[in-house]
Amino acid sequence: MSRPELAALIGTARNIVVFTGAGISTESGIPDFRSPGGVWSKMKPIYFQDFVASEERRREAWTRAFAGRAGWTGREPNAGHHAVARLVARGQVGAVITQNVDNLHQASGVPDEKIIELHGNASYATCLACGLRHELPQLKHEFETTGDVPTCRECGELVKTATISFGQAMPENEMRRARAATLACDLFLVLGSSLVVYPAAEFPLLAKRRGAALAIVNREPTDQDDVADLVVHAEIGPTLSQIVLGDS
Repeated sequence: MSRPELAALIGTARNIVVFTGAGISTESGIPDFRSPGGVWSKMKPIYFQDFVASEERRREAWTRAFAGRAGWTGREPNAGHHAVARLVARGQVGAVITQNVDNLHQASGVPDEKIIELHGNASYATCLACGLRHELPQLKHEFETTGDVPTCRECGELVKTATISFGQAMPENEMRRARAATLACDLFLVLGSSLVVYPAAEFPLLAKRRGAALAIVNREPTDQDDVADLVVHAEIGPTLSQIVLGDS
């Protein structure tokens, strides 16, 4: 019953915000963060302040990153990502706001300008001082060759994967863009988020208050199911593929 209703909401929407969490990427084999067996149950996060203050913690962080221990990179987009990309290509999506750091929306064909990454991106690194982008393969080669913790090739300051770590401030520009997109949408479509991490989880509520429809597709119940216009407890890839791509 709920899938035809979701199809109707998507079919009539003119400006959709797609909001994605870990649940859309677990179908690509990427582990989530907080559930039993998730990333943080296997290794403790390194807080931003500790990364900045301690060379030992920086070395540990880079060792993890280059070994791919978190499992956030190196996977392929799944049917859910491709369905979102199709909606973007149709011109129905104003923005894809994502809590994920796996670069899979880009890999599925969504243009960079449509993607708002609230928690950054694990597929490259940036200088904490000047913001210069650094590619991981080059940093890994230098790390393994010299043993030196990466620093910026331009200014010599600290370099970190382009993710938002625990204790690190949320990116102001992305938060502004996400708020503006949320205020402009007529359908806020949540895909695979438990909606427990704030301030990101405020966006669906903001959209609802401003009169947009709120639809949630997630395998498990969320804290916002009771305020949503439609809730679908199902796998994201098969659900969206049937609606957007016409897969049976």
